[in-house]
Amino acid sequence: VLTRTGHTEATVDMAKLCGHINAGVMCEIMAPDGHMAKRDYLFEFAKKHNIKFITVSDLVSYRLKKERFVVREAEAHLPTRDGNFLLYGYTNHLNGEEHVALVKDDGSDKVPMVRVHSECLTGDIFGSLKCDCNFQLHSALQMIEKYGKGALIYIKNHEGRGIGLVNKIKAYNLQEHGQDTVDANISLGFAPDMRDYGVGAQILLDLGYEKFNLITNNPKKMIALSGYGLEIVDRVAVEPYITEFNEKYMECKKERMEHMY
Repeated sequence: VLTRTGHTEATVDMAKLCGHINAGVMCEIMAPDGHMAKRDYLFEFAKKHNIKFITVSDLVSYRLKKERFVVREAEAHLPTRDGNFLLYGYTNHLNGEEHVALVKDDGSDKVPMVRVHSECLTGDIFGSLKCDCNFQLHSALQMIEKYGKGALIYIKNHEGRGIGLVNKIKAYNLQEHGQDTVDANISLGFAPDMRDYGVGAQILLDLGYEKFNLITNNPKKMIALSGYGLEIVDRVAVEPYITEFNEKYMECKKERMEHMY
């Protein structure tokens, strides 16, 4: 559950924590109306039948207190055009992936301002106008610099909302032939968004940021980070950056992915 907050992962983790082999049995419970039961119903069901009850969030919180697989291994000063930051380097010891955090700290006790930014080579590096990633990246750094306390967490291997760089380019081609960004991912055999924020959560905890204001327009990112036991005090919006090349993409994010503009 520290890499993906799913029930399957929770089943395996529970078995491991109990000292058993890494396997278990799971099932869903159907409510009387025929739908799969949600948490509130399941809580009452557990009380009625005297079954122990926890949430995936409970399991995440426990493991985050006991374990770390993302470790800070380097730091240096990094002056940028958007401000002066401390640059922290992190290694994910489960898979060897490397990530960074650009941190600003004016010594105050303000609630930190945070951006968890997914890697986008085409936008962040090449300035692609097909997306608004470059604009969001630099807007967030400028906001953090002005505010005085916070961090931008830069998550590698999140290209194309988690489908990878080559598949992202394939998705671009499908979009050039009429599909939107959601349908393109689906056509390639992926979910619309494959990203997980467990690495970001561990970096935030390493920085001591259990409560923060999150710079995002994406409600699913807020839900995902909250699932790791983190508290988002407030959402800080990023103004939309719309061009003739990304207008359809931005409309898709708003209408089909519920981004808040």
